[in-house]
Amino acid sequence: MRIIAGTAGGIPIKVPQTDTRPTTDRVREALFSMLGDAIPGARILDLFAGSGSLGLEALSRGAQSVLFVEQNRAAAEVIRFNLQKARLTATLRQAEVFRTLSDLVKTSHQFDLIFADPPYAHHRNDPDHAAQLATSPLLPQLLTPGGHLIIESLASPQPLTLDPAWQLERQRDYGTTRITWLRLPPQPGLTPPDPTA
Repeated sequence: MRIIAGTAGGIPIKVPQTDTRPTTDRVREALFSMLGDAIPGARILDLFAGSGSLGLEALSRGAQSVLFVEQNRAAAEVIRFNLQKARLTATLRQAEVFRTLSDLVKTSHQFDLIFADPPYAHHRNDPDHAAQLATSPLLPQLLTPGGHLIIESLASPQPLTLDPAWQLERQRDYGTTRITWLRLPPQPGLTPPDPTA
């Protein structure tokens, strides 16, 4: 894996030897192509950060700041290594994601873009973190009006159930990976357009 573009473009990314599932170069390239001008100058929250590949790519492409949240200690060490190798600066919290979201709301943190790449729910008894994130009342409170939430999940015939605060911008499948791009409308009461239109 590598950082695809920007000031650190071409630098290889170390991947944790854990259960993390790094976002592939193909999916990252498609995702950042979609986001385009939303990246430069953005304040970003990277949840279930794993190797840090999404936040690293954003920093390389001109993001103002990234807060990585990753519970696994080995993965957190890999993020630190990758930041140092790429000569990029960010903040890292080694902590449980949903507890951290609550803490961030209490301290009035605001972001322009949130990435969330939780473990996939492959089996019936697996926790479906993607569904929890899509319906969480905390994430809309952490975004600036007009801000974006990107959730990576397992591609499935069923779309994610969304909190009413969200406007669905785009949903695309790349093999077994689904990218759901949500936006917080800039004005209260804005009626989301029909994404199938």
